[in-house]
Amino acid sequence: MTQRLPPSLTPLDLALAALLRGVEPVTPVDLPLTEVLGCVAAGMLPLGAYPPYDIAASDGWALRASDLVGASSYSPLRLAAPPVWVDAGDAMPEGCDCVLDADAVDMAGPITEVLTEGFPGRGVRRTGSDMAADISIVSAGLPVRATGLLLARAAELKTLSVRRPRLRIVNTPGGTVAAQLIEDQARAAGAQVTAAEASARDAASIANVLDTSACDLLLTIGGSGVGRKDAAVAALADRGEVLAHGIAMQPGRTAAIGKLGSVPVIALPGAPDQAFAAWLAVACPVLDHRSARASRKSVAMPLARKIASNVGMAEIALLAEEQGAWLPLAVGELSLQAIARADAWLLVPGDSEGFAAGAPVDAYLMRE
Repeated sequence: MTQRLPPSLTPLDLALAALLRGVEPVTPVDLPLTEVLGCVAAGMLPLGAYPPYDIAASDGWALRASDLVGASSYSPLRLAAPPVWVDAGDAMPEGCDCVLDADAVDMAGPITEVLTEGFPGRGVRRTGSDMAADISIVSAGLPVRATGLLLARAAELKTLSVRRPRLRIVNTPGGTVAAQLIEDQARAAGAQVTAAEASARDAASIANVLDTSACDLLLTIGGSGVGRKDAAVAALADRGEVLAHGIAMQPGRTAAIGKLGSVPVIALPGAPDQAFAAWLAVACPVLDHRSARASRKSVAMPLARKIASNVGMAEIALLAEEQGAWLPLAVGELSLQAIARADAWLLVPGDSEGFAAGAPVDAYLMRE
């Protein structure tokens, strides 16, 4: 059956402008390192050098390299006193600048002998070699990655300052697959997600769970069309304000946007492909704005084949990287297989007829 559409479609850029009007980034919070992966950093004070002093990089004997010139198994160097043994990670003893292997020092007899030369820095991790002084682990506006957490843990930090928008997802009966897809995407983007489900697909049941008391962005899944059971938009109108119903984008054109007080609300279609497209084109920009995210990572490569698009309708294209080029997997109609396979996505503007084969395009990575 042909899907019925809202009587008019709002251009995507106008819909986003209306939705973001008056919306500010959320306040930074200090969270434990176990909770910040994927969140957008809010900045931090520069740290000191790491390691803060010279440490042993391996187990062995700590010595001064200049004292060992000429030492060899044929001409052992006798020491007046045994050297200090260090384990990897120990602070280097004062005056020592190298670490020799266990078998490089002979302590079997009454006199300690060194059987090899050393050089300054051998077996030693210098001050600041892992992290120079006065740098930040993560830059404000960028997501916290596992590599940044490595430095944070090395510096013995307990928390990081991040912006983590609170996202509430309200599912209507029948949209479970789409809701789970969007929930996974939101968590990966650093949002704090809570989920609820309407008891039925009528306006009163949906309105009953449109709670914005503890959220910065509200999404509904399903019920955004114009059929007899599509009541999410009616519920939004009952509780708040509908800014637009029907957005000039494909897939996802039955999506709606609005406000409940100061909280932006996006009604996503219930079909997984349409919900996913509306998530990328509408919800992600709002989430990025609330996170004060600087930008999303894009990669420019030529198209392996042309992308044709209908003027007047923004279209989502899914791409796979293939031999240094972007291979279009789907445009405007997204199969679940294409969603699972895609490496990146591209928004074809509504005023464009598409892109020619070989044309360089900037595509946003699915997994940064």
